[in-house]
Amino acid sequence: MVQALPSKPSFAADRPVRGMVLAVGGALLLPAMDAVAKLLGQTGAMSPAQVTFFRFAIQAVFCLVWLLAAGGIVALRSNRFGINFVRGVLLGAASLFFFTALKYMPLADAIAVFFVEPLILTLLSFIVLREPAGWRRVAAVIVGFGGALVVIQPSYAVLGPVSLLPLGAATLFATYLILNRIAGRNDGAMVMQFVSGLGGMAIVAVAMAVGTVAGIDDLAVTPTADLTVWALVLLMGMIGLLGHHLFVRAFQMAPASLLAPLQYIEIISAALFGFLLFSEFPTPTKWLGIGIIIASGLYVFWRERAHDVKTNK
Repeated sequence: MVQALPSKPSFAADRPVRGMVLAVGGALLLPAMDAVAKLLGQTGAMSPAQVTFFRFAIQAVFCLVWLLAAGGIVALRSNRFGINFVRGVLLGAASLFFFTALKYMPLADAIAVFFVEPLILTLLSFIVLREPAGWRRVAAVIVGFGGALVVIQPSYAVLGPVSLLPLGAATLFATYLILNRIAGRNDGAMVMQFVSGLGGMAIVAVAMAVGTVAGIDDLAVTPTADLTVWALVLLMGMIGLLGHHLFVRAFQMAPASLLAPLQYIEIISAALFGFLLFSEFPTPTKWLGIGIIIASGLYVFWRERAHDVKTNK
């Protein structure tokens, strides 16, 4: 799952190409994190909630060490702690939904459904922020949801409501991005990552407490002393950190409208990891749904870029 960087820096002439290369690298790498999370969940070594908790714990610890080394205790101060903490709560809940879905769904299917997020963001921007959305964008949103249903339908027949979890994750993530737009950027990227890591840990810790008491396996705490499991957890966290760092650097070098479509490369990478590690491969019908989602998302990106060009003339 890609964490977008809501910034609008200036770009040197040669930097967008470098940014595109980094974005492609991040898109190819991040599904490996999801694959490790799926492996941990499927083997029963850890519940999806534990996997999610440690994904945010590694993020928070890494950022804490980085900030302390760079500027001491004062570097931890956040100008908008509350809003960044809530961002983390939303991101943590989205990740919990997504990692739980990965336990049951093919990797490429889950990522494909999650990629209705740009379409949901378009809809929420219209409803919450009152940003204009013409009939073409609305039509693209509807068509994109149709593509998601094409992907979900066979999984729903087998798994039931659990197959809707990536859709829930996409909605939570789009809400997280709406909050980014409302709050703006008042802190450095590393501080934002640190505080959002704390928020993600908090919401997942609550879910684990409830799951342990209620006996919900996917949310419960499963103690383990297996060093292989902990090695996989560390690998997952480091892949996630590297993948998101590549995207952060990419968005510092090139406009979001140029880089956003490259995120769809994740579906290709996910299909590859799913095939190699889990013998999964999307059926022709699911590829049709994936194609519809991608086409709808690309159209929304294209309309957004065309609008920006027209506005800036």
